[in-house]
Amino acid sequence: MSTKRDATRSIDRPAGASALAEHEAFTISDLAKEFDITTRTIRFYESRGLINPERIGTSRRYSKRDRARLMIILRGRNLGFTVEDVGEYLALYDTDPGQLAQTRLLLAKVESAVRELESKREDIARSLSELDEIRQRCEAHLARGRR
Repeated sequence: MSTKRDATRSIDRPAGASALAEHEAFTISDLAKEFDITTRTIRFYESRGLINPERIGTSRRYSKRDRARLMIILRGRNLGFTVEDVGEYLALYDTDPGQLAQTRLLLAKVESAVRELESKREDIARSLSELDEIRQRCEAHLARGRR
């Protein structure tokens, strides 16, 4: 599920946040514009049970809670967590008022993500080293051919 959001913009301060944050309720268009995502993305997270707007006929009305959950969802997805990971985190938020279980889960997920990224960084460094060696051999070969 891709979003239009610019990867350099922080989810902590989405576009238009200052104007909308004081509202009590939001439309799907309000949130899509604020977070620079599509309405389809919001409906996807709703279909997965991560947000639960009030239904008024065929319209949806999103609360401050829905907005906050959407912000957490987008932050988690931006950091590489799966929708299931984010859902598990949000479920604990609802059942653990002290947020200890939620914090333990988050810490475990973050530590796992860090290990995975460090491993990828090592793989990238190894690949870059090999490519640099191949490049040097190619350049040396071409230099010998010009003589």
